[in-house]
Amino acid sequence: MADFHNSEKTHSSTSVLEKAPGLIDIDGIATDIQAVSEDLLEAAEYAQTMTSEEIQDTIHRIVDEHGDDPNFPQAVLAAANRYLSDSDLKDNPVEYQRLYDELKVEAAMMVINSPYPEVRAVVDNHDDVRVPANTFRVWVIGTVFVAAESFLNQFFSIRFPNILVFPNVAQVLAVPLAKLLELLPTTEYSTFGYTWCLNPGPFNPKEHMLITIMANAAYATPYTTNIVWVQYLPMYFNQPWAISFGYQILVALSTNLMGYGLAGLTRRFLVYPAHAIWPGNLATIALNRAFHNEKTTVADGWRVSRLRWFLYCFGAMFVYFWFPDFILQALSYFNWMTWISPTNVSLAAITGSIFGLGFNPLPTFDWNQFIIIIDPLISPFFTTFNLFLGSLVTMPIIAAIWYTNTWNSGYLPINTNLIFDNTGNLYNVSAVLGSDGLFNLTMYESYSPAYLASSNAFVYGVFFALYTAVLSHTFLYHRREIVHGIRSILGRQKTSEMHKDVHVRLMESYEEVPEWQYFIILVFSIVIGAVGVGVYPTDTSPAVVLYGILLAVIFVVPIGIIASITNVEITLNVIAEMFGGLWFSGNANAMNYFKAYGYVTTVQTISFASDLKLAHYMHIPPRLTFYTQIYATIISSFVCTAILNFQMTKIPDVCTPGQVNHFTCPDINTFFTASVLWGTLGPKRMFGAGGIYNSLLWFFLIGAVLPIPFFVLRKKFKSIEHVHIPLVLYGGLSWAPFTMANIWPAVPVGYVFNVLIKRRYIAWWSKYNYITTTAFSAAIAICGIVIFFGIEWPAVEINWSGNTRPFSGCDDAGCARLPLPDQGFFGPGPGDFR
Repeated sequence: MADFHNSEKTHSSTSVLEKAPGLIDIDGIATDIQAVSEDLLEAAEYAQTMTSEEIQDTIHRIVDEHGDDPNFPQAVLAAANRYLSDSDLKDNPVEYQRLYDELKVEAAMMVINSPYPEVRAVVDNHDDVRVPANTFRVWVIGTVFVAAESFLNQFFSIRFPNILVFPNVAQVLAVPLAKLLELLPTTEYSTFGYTWCLNPGPFNPKEHMLITIMANAAYATPYTTNIVWVQYLPMYFNQPWAISFGYQILVALSTNLMGYGLAGLTRRFLVYPAHAIWPGNLATIALNRAFHNEKTTVADGWRVSRLRWFLYCFGAMFVYFWFPDFILQALSYFNWMTWISPTNVSLAAITGSIFGLGFNPLPTFDWNQFIIIIDPLISPFFTTFNLFLGSLVTMPIIAAIWYTNTWNSGYLPINTNLIFDNTGNLYNVSAVLGSDGLFNLTMYESYSPAYLASSNAFVYGVFFALYTAVLSHTFLYHRREIVHGIRSILGRQKTSEMHKDVHVRLMESYEEVPEWQYFIILVFSIVIGAVGVGVYPTDTSPAVVLYGILLAVIFVVPIGIIASITNVEITLNVIAEMFGGLWFSGNANAMNYFKAYGYVTTVQTISFASDLKLAHYMHIPPRLTFYTQIYATIISSFVCTAILNFQMTKIPDVCTPGQVNHFTCPDINTFFTASVLWGTLGPKRMFGAGGIYNSLLWFFLIGAVLPIPFFVLRKKFKSIEHVHIPLVLYGGLSWAPFTMANIWPAVPVGYVFNVLIKRRYIAWWSKYNYITTTAFSAAIAICGIVIFFGIEWPAVEINWSGNTRPFSGCDDAGCARLPLPDQGFFGPGPGDFR
């Protein structure tokens, strides 16, 4: 088997398809399996070598392992169920043989390739172990991009508007740099017994992907920089000791590296299984494949290469994006119905795209708005539709809350994530803080409770339901995979026996990273985090590190499984804020660290697991992936921390409203507000007994129960078979500050590409689908950088109706439905609330 998969593809002229055309419907198989001719021929050839026992066993695997798999080809699953359960089938020998022959080809496909057309479209099911990956080019180019990306993302993180350099920019720019380094001499050197050279030959896909993985690791700035900002600055908690580089680097390295420890320990759940396809990775691989040698293939009559198609799409989007982003911003926020009557409060609330709910059949012509919540070309259509279903169901509930003035929400805009006081103004957190920076009950009682817009309040309830639904859904639908993963960790079952996947077998050619190395990283992260929190005057117990990790351990596998299948990552920020505020009441620093070690650790674990799958698909030696990830993360942490120190000490008036270079820190202000509300004010005052939003706690129970009827009834009612409750609930989060305008446009686009084109033109879809969206995203990222430095930085603007009309009237102003009472405030007055 290993020899077959490490060889070049060969296609015999006497395949099973050609031997028995009368028995097998070639077009039917291609449609059912959703396979291109090359993969179909290879599977048909291999099917001739399989025994009847192997075929029978694989058909049982289809039903047992993929019965609830929404990504698995449904026609194949239906055929396998019919073959195994239809007792009358054998009475019709011709139909029985036809069905058996089709399943025989699919069985072979599952053995020698991926059963998923999405994976087959971009991932090669062959590997050449001789291709060099650990090269001089990887370390040089990777280091350059890690340092540059970390520098830019940290430096501009506090500016409004900010700028982000995405990893796909590094993926594109790595190619010309690598081609330049191909001019270096090929002389070999020996260092500590290791032979290497400056130029090992043509730049190859494995090198390219390793550089991309390093850029991925450096993309996000350390979350702890937010904590340091609110500790250090005088207008926040005014703790000058937070300028210490030692403190900053300890907590940054701790939170950044901790995800690796958990990611390595969750490989058996999130990396090795074939069903963990990680759709987002497929676009990255498609771009990688476009830049390297590709044989000419005809896809439904199209001969254009992937690289040329990428350049066409990139160029078109680069030119077009100037219009919605700068020249004609009405194309981005096409809230045309509000233009009819700009001051109509209800019209703006329901149809507006800024502070409204976005109920608009044609809300935008901006691809960047299309993909804010979900990329319709990358994500499976069932994901896109479930998210849309969630937003559609929750929209009238939010409108009803607003129109009935529940929780006094009628005095506020209908859709915003801002927090208000009882006069409808933004909540002034300094009005509840004493001179020591801690919560002052007397000041609070003379000021105001915190109020949320109807959408924001309801989103908290949906978050509560989502967390329990994730656990319930994962137990019902994925308990088999979790049990197998635990058995593998305990050594009761080999990885290759548990995951009969071609890529697992191919990766057996390389030495795996032992569990203990990941465990050492985890322990090291815990130790330095405890030192950073405990040695410095954070007023926080070092135990907060363990408390946060406990939250991550509970949720990381369920969240990771859902992300790997659906391309939707559920974050723990709300539950981390709530539990942190409950356990460390009145201590904003402790709550922030609990959130960092619970929420951020989970986010990073999922991100690193995704990168491990990326390397798995590209057949990169696991140890090399591990070392490059660790290296990139350490370099990024030091660069970001150094830039943070520079920003704090060298930028005058940093984080003040009138800062001359616009380093006004909007995200830091938001983080500080959340710190006070959840850490200082505390969740008890909002959600506890007698709190304004106490009734939302029932959503925890609703979420736990909701997946059960859908699981029980899924086989009886086909219409609900692919209703995915966590996804529906996640769609219910598409508010405050987003609107339905950010999810509805993805539905028709996703249907056209991932249903119609995929079903009718599988060859075209396989070749061009992922490269299309990757080109669009790369063009938007690079065009955004050009616009930022060339236009926004020197404060150039075009002041005309095409740029001002979307931002005039109640949609932009966030008009409330009800005027303030004559007393000047709503709800209980000073001294009347506790």
